[in-house]
Amino acid sequence: MARHAHDLTRRMDWEELGILSEQQILKTRSTRLLGRIMLILLFLFMIVLFLPWRQTIPGRGTVTALAPEDRPQTVQNQIGGRIEHWAVREGQEVKMGDTILVISETSQSYFDPQLPQRLQEQLRAKEGSESAAAQKMEATNAQIDAMTQGLKIQLTSAQNKVEQAINYVQADSADLVAVQKFYETSKARLERYENGYKNGLFSLTDIETRRLKLQEDNAKVVSQVNKLNTSQQSLQNARIELDNIAAKYRESVAKARSDLSSALSSRVTAQGEIAKLRNEISNIDIRRGLYVVRAPQNGFVVKTLKAGIGENIKEGESIATLQPLRPRVAAEIYVDAMDVPLILDKSDVRLQFEGWPSVQFAGWPSVAVGTFAGKVTVIDLVSSENGKYRLLVTPTDPVPHNDEPWPKQLRQGSGVYGRVILRPVPIWYEIWRLLNGFPPSLESEPKKADAGSEK
Repeated sequence: MARHAHDLTRRMDWEELGILSEQQILKTRSTRLLGRIMLILLFLFMIVLFLPWRQTIPGRGTVTALAPEDRPQTVQNQIGGRIEHWAVREGQEVKMGDTILVISETSQSYFDPQLPQRLQEQLRAKEGSESAAAQKMEATNAQIDAMTQGLKIQLTSAQNKVEQAINYVQADSADLVAVQKFYETSKARLERYENGYKNGLFSLTDIETRRLKLQEDNAKVVSQVNKLNTSQQSLQNARIELDNIAAKYRESVAKARSDLSSALSSRVTAQGEIAKLRNEISNIDIRRGLYVVRAPQNGFVVKTLKAGIGENIKEGESIATLQPLRPRVAAEIYVDAMDVPLILDKSDVRLQFEGWPSVQFAGWPSVAVGTFAGKVTVIDLVSSENGKYRLLVTPTDPVPHNDEPWPKQLRQGSGVYGRVILRPVPIWYEIWRLLNGFPPSLESEPKKADAGSEK
């Protein structure tokens, strides 16, 4: 019994020893296996570090339209009024020129339904005033012409009188000189006769005769002097008459020209009022055409901003939002200012639209699923309010092979996430760049890549 117990004890000791040995062997094998796995993973990691990685610039934004006229717009009424009738409902398609809203007049200045006819009557009256002023101008011009012709005749007659008076003065002056010569001669003869009488050569009768002759010659001189004075006065009167005629003509012409200026002023005033009335008539015609608010282009009425009938709206107030019918969509994404110098026109972009399932691989855009190709079309020259720069991305034309066109169901305003594609680099370089906070590389691609692309 004791021996059996001893054998049993020895067997148990051997079994425990075997279990411990087996555990040590398994532990050694597990350590070696873990080491091998770590070496394999390290080798794989080293290989992965040298795999190509496509650098990208991320950006977020919304779907918009490339052209301003394709973006949602508000429809505004140009005049104030009261809503009378809505011709559309929200979501309805409209064409350019279709009626959206009908309004009525609220300004007291335009209440009269016969206002255009009233203005036409005023216009005709003003046109009559213009015609009368024009006729007065013609009559005044004719009067000035007649006065000018009359002046020429009167001036010619007065000038002739002046010349005639000058001739008279010259003739009387010559006669006066001749009479004075006769008088001097008679006076000299009388002196000789008196000397001869003293010497007994002449009789008293001869002396008296010579004295009478001297008196007659003196009387002729006095008469001729008076005649010359009369001729000179006549010359002065003729000249005064000539100046008087010219003065009266200037006065009459000045008055006529004043009347002409008044007529011209009246005509110009009438023309200004006629132009003003025509402008008012045209404005009223245009204003009455603005009672109907029409669609500026083809599209959909997204939302009406006013409601009800009889509500007053102000001038230039928005009444509805219109989405153009077939806009050329574009992706509006925003990128950091540090990355903008690396982006060029026509740079490739991969886009993810909200609502379309996709799987995006940052470094391998070629294996991404559910993304769409695009090209950078516009790069803003100034930053936006958030400090970032805006890019406008349009669909790639033609669509690349094994790619799909942008969805037709895209709506403006929906979210979009994009990545601008840059040059490929090794993964280790990308990790080093991110750890140091450097921007993506702008250097040209390696020569091998260039050679491969040329092949």
